[in-house]
Amino acid sequence: MQGMDAVDVIVSQWAEERPDVDASPMHVVGRIHRLAAELDQFLAPIFSAHGLGDGEFDVLATLRRAGAPYELSPGDLGASMMVTSGAVTKRIDRLERAALVTRRVSERDARARLIRLTVAGRRLVDTAIEEHVANESRLLGGLNHTERDTLAALLRKLGASIEKAGPPDLHR
Repeated sequence: MQGMDAVDVIVSQWAEERPDVDASPMHVVGRIHRLAAELDQFLAPIFSAHGLGDGEFDVLATLRRAGAPYELSPGDLGASMMVTSGAVTKRIDRLERAALVTRRVSERDARARLIRLTVAGRRLVDTAIEEHVANESRLLGGLNHTERDTLAALLRKLGASIEKAGPPDLHR
């Protein structure tokens, strides 16, 4: 059928085989799940061209967005990036070896560390973010600005709905 994608086919197959199960949520969740995997493939080459993985780019971008002096604690980095402290440490270690960030003891608390962008790190992330945003714009080229705004609002609403729903209760 013209205009159908793989998710439409899957939902119609379920409707045929299990008409008692409403598979319509797959129209949204299935597409988002598939698109997330595709987006990773289309975003990664920009990061890779700069010698970065998406996690390292995320650290550099988070520090850059923080504003001068482009410095945050590992905990603040992890909260902003929604990753574990172990993942943050690994990313910081790699970026420190590449001289893109430095790690120093906090003047306020000798137990705390602060991570700061180096000049080289700032130059790299400033170049990479321009290419990254241009790539994202290219990927959204089939949508006009109104459609982009509508989609962004709907995804924000979906995010709140998912957060409110929480994980499934498997013990009902």
